[in-house]
Amino acid sequence: MVTSVAERLCQAVVDHDLEALVGCFDPDYRNDTPVHPARGFVGHDQVRANWTQIFAGVPDISAELLRTAVHDDELWSEWEMHGTRRDGSEHLMRGVVIFGIREDQATWARFYLEPVDTAGSGVDAAVTAQLRPSAVS
Repeated sequence: MVTSVAERLCQAVVDHDLEALVGCFDPDYRNDTPVHPARGFVGHDQVRANWTQIFAGVPDISAELLRTAVHDDELWSEWEMHGTRRDGSEHLMRGVVIFGIREDQATWARFYLEPVDTAGSGVDAAVTAQLRPSAVS
């Protein structure tokens, strides 16, 4: 069942089980992060490296799989991940990950999970800021 990959992944995060987590991904897994293209990667070795850092940096991290939808071999999943960083600050991320599933493993993902901005200045300021020319050249 396609949703079992997300359920296993969520449980592996909750259990802090790195091997179970890496086992959710095909060795040639491809992660694309459309909002941050330079963050894309290939291979479950990078999954292992990422989650080794996450488990070390947020020792009480937990995950909630909020919603899923399946279309053929695609799994759309909405997530919340939360915990406390080593410095005592809150770690809170929300978003969507779209997975391609084959043989009960994720073979690719489009990753839209982002840190939550709880101190934002509201929708009007956000829209105005998006319309300003970028200061980055």
